[in-house]
Amino acid sequence: MANGSRQAAWEFFGTELKRRREDAGFTQVELGARVFVSGAYIGQFEQAIRKPQLDIAQRIDEVLQTDGIFERLCRKLIDDKRYADYFAKAAELEALATRICEFAPALVPGLLQTAAYARAVTLAMNPLAPDEFIEEKVSGRVERARILKDATRPVYWVILHENVLRVPVGGPAVMAAQLEHVAALARQRTVLVQVLPCTAGAYALMNGMLALMEFEDAPPTAYTEAVYSGNLLDDPAVVKRVQSSYDLLRAAALSPEASLALVESVAEDFRRCTSTT
Repeated sequence: MANGSRQAAWEFFGTELKRRREDAGFTQVELGARVFVSGAYIGQFEQAIRKPQLDIAQRIDEVLQTDGIFERLCRKLIDDKRYADYFAKAAELEALATRICEFAPALVPGLLQTAAYARAVTLAMNPLAPDEFIEEKVSGRVERARILKDATRPVYWVILHENVLRVPVGGPAVMAAQLEHVAALARQRTVLVQVLPCTAGAYALMNGMLALMEFEDAPPTAYTEAVYSGNLLDDPAVVKRVQSSYDLLRAAALSPEASLALVESVAEDFRRCTSTT
């Protein structure tokens, strides 16, 4: 399903939710209390700003006695093959998070990727895939990043290993544009970026890619990823350990100011490469 048609479908979900809610005589706050989310979240569902999890859609059907319509809509919309099966649930939660802290040891995280960088990564991992497959994956990355443009965007803190900056994914021009994009987001204070320098040594070996997500009405969750696999962790003791690991990485990283300077310096180096070729 293309980006536009998916958004239109979520807008239909929201419009239908508002109509059914008002017909049942509930305010947003009253419905939210019955399905265990805030009234503000119900409003965001109705405006298609946020997308409800399946269990919330099921509770809405139960409260509004809508014969499963919202569950069916939700199942159809979240059955999204733009994301790997092991990441689909994490992507759903990512859109609901109020705070995301991420560590990227090898690649620029999906939320920060340009289309050209995402295309280069997808092609490298799927060299024989048809164009339709590649563009579907790229569109998924680009649409995910929309949450950073929302008025309700999460606080996003990312630690990039220095190798992420220096490996020329897609070539110098793609890398220059990608790093300039990261720097622009940092300068706009949309994201907070730190770089873990190579001189930090073993710190980068403590974890693979990891993300910590916090929510307004739910306990925090951690997501870790390895080769073609991912794990959502919601056990409080395990999430606490992941948070401790992230804190150590943060302490070993360069300051945000020094990190931004390094990102811009490496971007300039790649840009020089493009001008001499």
